[in-house]
Amino acid sequence: MQLKDFKFLILFFIAISGYAQQTVSGTVVFRETNKPISGVKVYDKSSGVLAETNTDGFYQFETTKELITLVFFSFEYQVEEISINTKNTSIVNVTLLDLSETLSEVEITARKEKVFELKRLRDVEGTSIFAGKKTEVVLVEQSMANLASNNARQIYAQVAGLNIYQNDDAGLQLNIGGRGLDPNRTANFNTRQNGYDISADVLGYPESYYATAAEGLEEIQVIRGAASLQYGTQFGGLINFKTKTPNQDKALDITLRNTLGSFGLYTNFTSLSGTKGKLSYYTFFNYKKGDGFRPNSEFESKNVFTHLGYQISDQTKIEGEVTYLRYLAQQAGGLTDRQFNNNPLQSNRARNWFQVDWLLYNLKLAHQFSENTNFTFNFFGLNASRYALGYRVNRVDQEDPGNERDLIKGDYNNFGFESRLLSKYQLFNKDATFLIGTKFYKANNKEQQGPGSASFQPDFDFATETFPNYPNQSQFDLPNLNVSVFGENILYLSDKFSVTPGFRFEYIKTESEGAFQNINTDNAGNVIFQETVENNKTFDRSFVLLGLGLSYKPSSNFETYANISQNYRSVTFSDINITNPSFQIDPNITDERGFTADVGLRGNLKNYVSYDANIFGLFYNDRIGFTQQVNSFGRIVSERGNVGDAVIYGLESLVDFNLKKIIGLGNNFRFNYFANTSVIQSEYTASEQNGIEGNRVEFVPELNLKTGLRFGYKNVLFNIQYSYLSQQFTDATNSKEADLSGVVGEIPEYDILDLSLSYSYKHFKLETGINNVLDNSYFTRRATGYPGPGIIPSAPRNYYVTLQIKI
Repeated sequence: MQLKDFKFLILFFIAISGYAQQTVSGTVVFRETNKPISGVKVYDKSSGVLAETNTDGFYQFETTKELITLVFFSFEYQVEEISINTKNTSIVNVTLLDLSETLSEVEITARKEKVFELKRLRDVEGTSIFAGKKTEVVLVEQSMANLASNNARQIYAQVAGLNIYQNDDAGLQLNIGGRGLDPNRTANFNTRQNGYDISADVLGYPESYYATAAEGLEEIQVIRGAASLQYGTQFGGLINFKTKTPNQDKALDITLRNTLGSFGLYTNFTSLSGTKGKLSYYTFFNYKKGDGFRPNSEFESKNVFTHLGYQISDQTKIEGEVTYLRYLAQQAGGLTDRQFNNNPLQSNRARNWFQVDWLLYNLKLAHQFSENTNFTFNFFGLNASRYALGYRVNRVDQEDPGNERDLIKGDYNNFGFESRLLSKYQLFNKDATFLIGTKFYKANNKEQQGPGSASFQPDFDFATETFPNYPNQSQFDLPNLNVSVFGENILYLSDKFSVTPGFRFEYIKTESEGAFQNINTDNAGNVIFQETVENNKTFDRSFVLLGLGLSYKPSSNFETYANISQNYRSVTFSDINITNPSFQIDPNITDERGFTADVGLRGNLKNYVSYDANIFGLFYNDRIGFTQQVNSFGRIVSERGNVGDAVIYGLESLVDFNLKKIIGLGNNFRFNYFANTSVIQSEYTASEQNGIEGNRVEFVPELNLKTGLRFGYKNVLFNIQYSYLSQQFTDATNSKEADLSGVVGEIPEYDILDLSLSYSYKHFKLETGINNVLDNSYFTRRATGYPGPGIIPSAPRNYYVTLQIKI
């Protein structure tokens, strides 16, 4: 596709006509002191947030509606609801009352959920459009998950259809996929923190070695493949980690959390937050260490995050953020099926290490030109490295001989900026919202592979002089340039029905400049052939992605939605430049293309039940995966390349029953039951390779079920969660029997039961739980490289205890 073919679409987006609107303003004060209250959200009961009071208690918004019901909400005060006629009333001053009694934690949680259910994103949030898209919001502060270890199985329990690698007992990395997408380091999602990119290289190496500490999160926003137009081309969509915000009512707010757990786990989370005048801040330090649940699995992690905000005026705010993560982890290595069946907790790798340094920074300017037009500008960057060191022969049951190790060093330096302009306007006397944005991204990455030392220590210096004939040697500079322009427009054809067309234009220039050593030796280790092979490539491409969303809302408690959006995923440089003894790369490997579609319904039935059910289709062309091939030596090897075209389709549903209201329990209780079910089918519809067409697609369990019960009385909360995933394949050949490396083969069905309990008293909160209560032996991953290769076992039964103090 060429951009010129869609000029009419872009011209349509920018043909915006403005019409006069009614301005409503006022102040909000506390009745007992008559002092202004800041941070009060002013909602239109039918459409969402309209404004928020400033430090003087003042708010203002514009609306085209004549009759509206305003809701004034602040967490510490009673809710006030007022209906007005905007043609007769332009000033609405409000007095809020204090809560009549101190609420228990259960009552506070219930109050927040009863008044405003924020589990799905509204049509417009800030300078983003979500109308007609499948969106899910994880309310982390209300979660009873093991936050200290970032337990993704619990945190994402109500996000339908996610497939999660569960091999990291400390949550140092996040590995989630879904709908047939490889969970490895969440590489098939665009991962962001507070709206800016956090992965190594968005297109060239979209793997996330950093995951925001769950204890510092307020929400996790998940937007499926339709996010490709606004946030990036990935098939998975967007995952945005939204950190907690500064406390607006105190100059200093302190939270201390200390956790002890199985296998020597200790974590500390300390956060400071506050607002003084126009300056606000939120910062945390997160420390983790442990021995791991297998031998040779010790780790230590340090993570610092700082947010500073300055309110220049009522219309303009500037924010800056810096994140630093450093961790060192020993890797126990992978297992063959025979080893796993004999003892899933064994390890025969004592010299494998992994180190990550991750420095992120972001500067954001937000300006409100008017009540209807908002602008944001983000300048972001990354300076990071990840070093992998170890003995990783494809015969994973082979004992480590203690010779030189394989060392891969990746250094990532990138920066970019993203600008967004969102404007609400009138078109033919109907509401409309227009978004236009642009993104510039430049990366300069380096990858080097060669011999590491023969010691046991985490020595990340190359030992080329000591081992000059090491066969796996390469060095590449990998610059990337990406420029994109995107736009979406919500057209409200009626008060109930909206259409949202969108586009994204992408220009990508990927370069590879470097060489690798081709070294052959005889059985005695003598070099019989050696050459340096230059491998310089430049790959330019530009294309347009299109999408369309539909939404029908007959009431504020029910919506049907549909969306179709094109997707694209470029070949990463790790696909083509790293030598791996466990598999080979097809030299003709190319980018992936396709599209995703969702049709669903969601809503809330009189607060008795909340639901979201949808059918989806993911259509993949030139899908990259693993097949079994015969190499030039007559051996069967795993090969990574374009397997063929595939279709993945299914039903996803989440139903959450408010048993408290159904049964009729009092305010001191909380009682909920949820069922999160995903039923998926998949098939390779075309392939040039033998034995692939008609096979199931990898990483697709046909049944993915998570269900749980939460019960609370006053300040005590109890949660039980059960998870089940059916059998899945790891390669397109649908191999059931594993090879000697353990890289390919099926992942058998597994189930896990988790329990958690919490108790709050004044400034203290005690949390405890048991994960994998039934002590099942299972695995969710067959790694092709680090931390394997081979089967990576999941954690056995383990416990944790957390003490939180808020000052």
